[in-house]
Amino acid sequence: MRYLLLLRGINVGGKNKVSMAELKDLILRLGYENVITYINSGNIIFDANDNKETVSDKISHMLATFPFSINKVILTQEEYLDEISNLPEWWSEELFRRDVLFYSDEVDYSVMKERIKIMPLNDEMVHFGKRAVFWGKYNEKNYLSTSYHKLLMKESFYKSITIRNARTFEKISELFNR
Repeated sequence: MRYLLLLRGINVGGKNKVSMAELKDLILRLGYENVITYINSGNIIFDANDNKETVSDKISHMLATFPFSINKVILTQEEYLDEISNLPEWWSEELFRRDVLFYSDEVDYSVMKERIKIMPLNDEMVHFGKRAVFWGKYNEKNYLSTSYHKLLMKESFYKSITIRNARTFEKISELFNR
C-alpha cells in the first residue's frame, strides 16, 4: 500500500532541522520502499506492506529518536485521492491563497469542525473533507484580518494539524502517480 507521511513544524525558521535524506534513510530502514520526499517540509511518500496502524506505530517510534517532538499525519493514497475527488468548486477558482489543514488522529474532528464553523468567515471559504480542511482566501488585502490568520492558531487543535499550500497539495498528488 502507498502512504503519505506529513510532518509538522520541521525545518521552519531554522528550527527543528531534519534532513530529508536522513528521513528517507530512516524510513527505508523500517523496511519501506519507493520512498520519495518533496521539499524540505516533511512530505514523504512510500510503499509498505504494513497496515496503517502498524505504519503509524513504526513511524512514531522512529520520530521519537529526534531531540524534539514531531507531530505527524499519515494518509493512504486512497484517502488522499478521495480528498481530491471531493473538492468544492471554489478550490479551482483564482484565489489569493488556498491551504489544506491535515489533522492527526489526536484531533476530535467534531470539535474542530464546530470551532471553525463559529469563526467569522468574511472573505474566506472552508470545506471539510474526511482527513483535511480546505481553506480559501479571496484577496491579499484582507489576509491579516482573516480568521485563518487571526483565530486558527489560537485553537487547541492547532498543534495537531499540519498545513500545506495548494501547490504542495497538488504536487503530492502528482508524486503519488509516479
